Amino acid sequence: MSVAILVDSNSGITPEEAKKTGIYLLPMPFYIDDKLYYEDVDLTRDEFFRLQEEDHEITTSMPLVGEVMDVWEKLLEDHDQVVYIPMSSGLSSSCETAIMLSEDYEGKVFVVNNQRISVTQKLSAYEAKRMADEGKDASEIRDYLEKTKLESTIYIMVDTLKYLKKGGRLTPAVAAIGTLLRIKPVLTIQGEKLDRFAQARTLKQAKQLMVDAIAADLKDRFNAPDASGCVISIAHTQNQAEAEIFRDELQAIYPDHHIIINPLPLSISCHIGPGALAVTATPSFVKIEDFE
Repeated sequence: MSVAILVDSNSGITPEEAKKTGIYLLPMPFYIDDKLYYEDVDLTRDEFFRLQEEDHEITTSMPLVGEVMDVWEKLLEDHDQVVYIPMSSGLSSSCETAIMLSEDYEGKVFVVNNQRISVTQKLSAYEAKRMADEGKDASEIRDYLEKTKLESTIYIMVDTLKYLKKGGRLTPAVAAIGTLLRIKPVLTIQGEKLDRFAQARTLKQAKQLMVDAIAADLKDRFNAPDASGCVISIAHTQNQAEAEIFRDELQAIYPDHHIIINPLPLSISCHIGPGALAVTATPSFVKIEDFE
């Protein structure tokens, strides 16, 4: 049985990575000043952040229904089944919409309510691809990904409060005080949504908070204090230099792990702006480097 693995670009998988791994990619749409763009198709990350910093009106959008169905039907021309892994249903309604649409495909399209985004969603796509290559059918792949969906953790340090304020996640007064005090909030994604975790006054303090939080999750949630059987990753928004420093710091703590760096998807970048730094940990039976 031939099973196609389809994931949206919120996973951070680039068109080049998709082609190399045999995973199919659905680019996410954005509206900038009411004009439609697609991530990594006609909108590069540099262009996105330039327009964001120039205060253009940027809004996220779920994939267009017709485009999603067109991709499924194209894949079914050459495959028996499709496993579609959209971004977390806690962050977008696109997952529920896709599940509803899949009901018309008579068991040929399986939508995974995976509760993940960014590097953790990417890892789910890699797991799905490995399972498909091993001969698992779409229902087995979906069931595994949904069973393990909450076995992941993300912590994000936000460098500026401007975009949280702009998106209505902070009142102007709180944002003004936070900016004055140079507060760097640390947010977390634990499946359902983006939540506040802690706050720091410096980058160093924020990184330590995230390192401690990851260590606690590895020990208490994943029963892997040395991170054995887990994938640790760094993510960022236009902050490659600090991401590399942070990776080296984590590498010293977990020397047996290949720690990758990925940009955060633009759907998150819309709300937090440039300069963010994140760390993730996820138990997994695959290694990221196997797909690089």
